Amino acid sequence: MGFFSAARQGRKDDAELGKGLWRRAHDRFTRGLDRYHQVLEGVDDEALYAELLEVADELSALSGRVRRVCVEAQRRSPSEGLDIPGSLAGVHRALSSAGNSLATTAEAAAMLRLAVGPVPAGAESVRRRAASVLEQVADAERRLAEAGAAD
Repeated sequence: MGFFSAARQGRKDDAELGKGLWRRAHDRFTRGLDRYHQVLEGVDDEALYAELLEVADELSALSGRVRRVCVEAQRRSPSEGLDIPGSLAGVHRALSSAGNSLATTAEAAAMLRLAVGPVPAGAESVRRRAASVLEQVADAERRLAEAGAAD
């Protein structure tokens, strides 16, 4: 991404996500996804790479969903700081958990990459962690919908 493209995207993000809580949740997820892809680039074993790439595709598909949740949360409860709005606290908690789980997913992939010799469980530990990311994003979506129904 060039300088002007990055600046344009930054302005769009500011408009849609604000500069507070929801922007931080979105950016943390994006950084975790970037980290996972960086780990993936260093995998030499073709079979392991194929397994981890499948997980990467699943996680990448969540990116748009996380953005939609954050954009809608910003629309409903604009945030320029770090105060968590009570009505959307569950949404924020689920997004934070998803970001944390994504970071541990990247960490598990890095441990596999660095393993010496065959890895008996393959990418199962990475898949388990990625499944929790999926559950937490779905939880954020559900909580956002429930908060909207209560309004």
